[in-house]
Amino acid sequence: MNGEILARLEAAIDGVLPQTQCTKCGYPACRPYAHAVATGEADINRCPPGGDAGIRRLAKLTGRAYKPLDPACGLEQPRQVALIEEALCIGCTLCIDACPVDAIVGAPKQMHTVLTGLCTGCELCLPPCPVDCIAMVAATGADAAWDEGRADAARNRYERRQTRLGRRQAARDARRATRARPSGADGNLASPQAKRAAVRAALARARAKRTAHGGKR
Repeated sequence: MNGEILARLEAAIDGVLPQTQCTKCGYPACRPYAHAVATGEADINRCPPGGDAGIRRLAKLTGRAYKPLDPACGLEQPRQVALIEEALCIGCTLCIDACPVDAIVGAPKQMHTVLTGLCTGCELCLPPCPVDCIAMVAATGADAAWDEGRADAARNRYERRQTRLGRRQAARDARRATRARPSGADGNLASPQAKRAAVRAALARARAKRTAHGGKR
C-alpha cells in the first residue's frame, strides 16, 4: 500500500472513530489508532466508545472480518459524562490538564466545571484528581447523543489543544536552552575562554596604569 492510499484509509478510519480520545484502545488518541488499523498493526475491535456499530463500520471500511469488542479494552456502555462535586473540588487544575478536549473550565484554587456538552466521557480526568471529587454519570437530555458533528468538534478541540501544548513546550525548551547556552561577550554567562581573556585584559590594564605612574600602585 503506497503512502497516498494509506493516508486516505487512515483519514477514513479516523472519520469513523468517535473521537473520545480516551486511550482505551491502547493508543494515545484516536488518530494514532486509526493509523495502526490502516497499517494492520491493530485490530478493528478495540474502541469501546464506538461499540459494536463502530466495529461493523470499520469492518466494512477495511474489508476485514467482523469480530466482537475486545473485552481487554473495556465494555460498550451508554454515554457518560464527568461531573465535579463542587464542595470537594480544591481547584488543583489537574483535571483541566488531563482533559484531552478542553471540556473542563476553572482557575487555580477555584471550583472547576465540566462542560457536559463537550465532555467525551473519556474518564481521563478521574485518576489525577487528588480528592476524588469527579464521577462519571449517565448523560441525559441533549448530552446523551454523540453524533458525527460532536465527534468532529471533539477532534478539532483535541488538535487545537495539542498545537497549543506543543507551542508551550517549544517555548519552555527555548528558554532552557537560552539559560544553558554560554553567551561569551554578548551575554551573562561567559565561557571559560572569555573569562580568561577578560582576566588577561584586566592584568594588562593594571600593568599599563602602574607604568604610567612610575610603577606606583
